[in-house]
Amino acid sequence: MAIPAAIVFVPLGVLFLVSGLIVNIIQVVLVIIVLPISRNLYRRINKAVVELLWMQLIWLVDWWAATKVNLYIDAETLESLGKEHALLICNHRSDIDWLIGWVLAQRAGCLGSSLAMMKKEAKYLPIIGWSMWFSEYIFLERSWSKDETTLKTGLKQLENFPTPFWLALFVEGTRFTQQKLEAAKEYASSRGLPSPRNVLIPRTKGFVTAVTHMRSFVPAIYDCTLAVPRTQPSPTLLRIFSGQSSEVNLQIRRHKMSELPETSDGIAQWCRDLFITKDVQLETYFTKDAFSDLNVHDIGRPVKPLIVFTTWFSLLVFGGFKLLQWLSTVASWKIICLSAFLLVVTTIMMQVLIQSSDSERSTPAKRDVHDPAQEQLLPA
Repeated sequence: MAIPAAIVFVPLGVLFLVSGLIVNIIQVVLVIIVLPISRNLYRRINKAVVELLWMQLIWLVDWWAATKVNLYIDAETLESLGKEHALLICNHRSDIDWLIGWVLAQRAGCLGSSLAMMKKEAKYLPIIGWSMWFSEYIFLERSWSKDETTLKTGLKQLENFPTPFWLALFVEGTRFTQQKLEAAKEYASSRGLPSPRNVLIPRTKGFVTAVTHMRSFVPAIYDCTLAVPRTQPSPTLLRIFSGQSSEVNLQIRRHKMSELPETSDGIAQWCRDLFITKDVQLETYFTKDAFSDLNVHDIGRPVKPLIVFTTWFSLLVFGGFKLLQWLSTVASWKIICLSAFLLVVTTIMMQVLIQSSDSERSTPAKRDVHDPAQEQLLPA
């Protein structure tokens, strides 16, 4: 039975707020003390530190909501997960695609070195956005004239990354909705492109830049296709907080970076062709319930996120008990004010986090209709 989100909203929010601030403070110290000495040492330490925060969200998916992820992948690609640098491209169909990606990254041992290209506003999200900024996510402004240098600089800095990393890129530029699909169909019609049915038309400029600058040190592209069974509602953060279980199908196909075309036009066309294939595959899935010809693998439910969550929870309870002991010596009105302040801050933080993941609130940037070649990277 699903648990009302309100019952767990505040206590989990307080836990995430307190632990997140602790992690962020540690990251600030690392930036000040360790980063000037060695960027690679900073990255190794930050990887372990930030996982202490992000694994709480993995716990929510795995243990609280018991979300099932069916992974369709060949044995060779499965073996390579977490052992090599990779550029991930995926259709953006669910509000929590990024979180499903984190779940898979945790299984592969590279949760703390999972990166993404995101819109600039995301780095201002309390706790989670700040942790992403400290973890060297690439934040963009939806304007190629401003983002080109930022993107190239960010990609260049990844060249000597000390551990295997994943860089995620949602080339559709925004999350899939029916309204956005209709807009994509109109654009396709005006440009003589195949009309999409289950995906949006990819913005290829950022992808071309990523491939061009990363092909010398990133050996693979992971082509990810995500779909939710037709009989189930799409998973959201609110459903997860409510303890409502979901099922997600995720297919991964590995492409060697060296096999991609050399020219910018060729790379862009490769990306567009890939999404045409995704569209056909998803159409088959939604009409015939045949998702993939690959074997399905159970990714399990590891105990590590449970241990991390339990440890944080125990520390919070202990700290809360000590705080109550101290507060018993002060005026009751101060206790009331402190409690009210903490409740308001927690509620606002959790509301912002949930709303930021809502696909209906995401807005794609406009294409340059006068120059279809200027397909920008438009992060979700």
